[in-house]
Amino acid sequence: MGIESLERQPASRREFDVSEVATSDAGLRQVLHGLPGVDQVGVGERAAALATRSIKKDAKLTALDLAIAMVDLTTLEGADTPGKVRAMCAKAMLPDLADPPVPPVAAVCVYPDLVPVAKQAVAGSSVAVASVATAFPSGRASLAVKLADVRDAVTAGADEIDMVIDRGAFLAGRYGQVYSEITAVREACGPAHLKVILETAELATLDNVARASWLAMMAGADFIKTSTGKVTPAATPAVALVMLAAVRDFEQTAGRRVGVKVAGGIRTAKDAIRYLVLVNEIAGPAWLTPRLFRIGASTLLNDLLMQRSKQRTGRYASPDYFTID
Repeated sequence: MGIESLERQPASRREFDVSEVATSDAGLRQVLHGLPGVDQVGVGERAAALATRSIKKDAKLTALDLAIAMVDLTTLEGADTPGKVRAMCAKAMLPDLADPPVPPVAAVCVYPDLVPVAKQAVAGSSVAVASVATAFPSGRASLAVKLADVRDAVTAGADEIDMVIDRGAFLAGRYGQVYSEITAVREACGPAHLKVILETAELATLDNVARASWLAMMAGADFIKTSTGKVTPAATPAVALVMLAAVRDFEQTAGRRVGVKVAGGIRTAKDAIRYLVLVNEIAGPAWLTPRLFRIGASTLLNDLLMQRSKQRTGRYASPDYFTID
């Protein structure tokens, strides 16, 4: 998947029917290893070039509002309490008390046992409740345990499930096992949307990122997600570029549009806007919506609000003017 491949549009819309792909290790290997190879140097250069793009004045304010609306405001700590989750939900629904036109974020993301608290806190708003599941962040549990984790979260009211793939199985070439687990989780989700976390830092190569992206989409993912935020490096522009190219090509090939979520290490408005540029240039403007692009973050929102205040008033506001995420 060199630069030429990243920029191309596939020639035919339905090169294969995903439902007819053999789901054995051998069948999936044939498909995944048949993908064009990723030119790591070329991808890095393309991502670096796009990072130099600047957005000014009114367009920047629009971009900041869009980035806010794409945030999955997240707390995934062992010390999380119901009070902390309620405070986060209040911030998610009304990010800036002094400026009500600021849009709400897309979702809040919590552990399964705190889903009922979050669900009650955001009731009546547009903010969705996402829950990590499947033995997050390691994914090291039996399928029965993973599915129970998902069902508990969905029963408690989760609108979205963020699952982790078994990276060990993927790296060992047990593609059929990974595929089967994703399809089983997809079924357990019921009406909830499924985001599949690849944990790209553990996949070692951009070729593996592309293959894992396609495997997750073929198995029924509604979103593919870079990382848990617990492994470094988490989201990177190069990884996001490969994943955005994958969802674009998958839509052209299989006829289904899948979203992308970047998570981990995205802390500034400048970073967020760089990712919006990547979305527009690689996947296309159709993905510039919270329905198809999300930014998982715990500290990004305040910087977006400060930059938004600067665009509106011409001066920077102190972080003390905003509640802690």
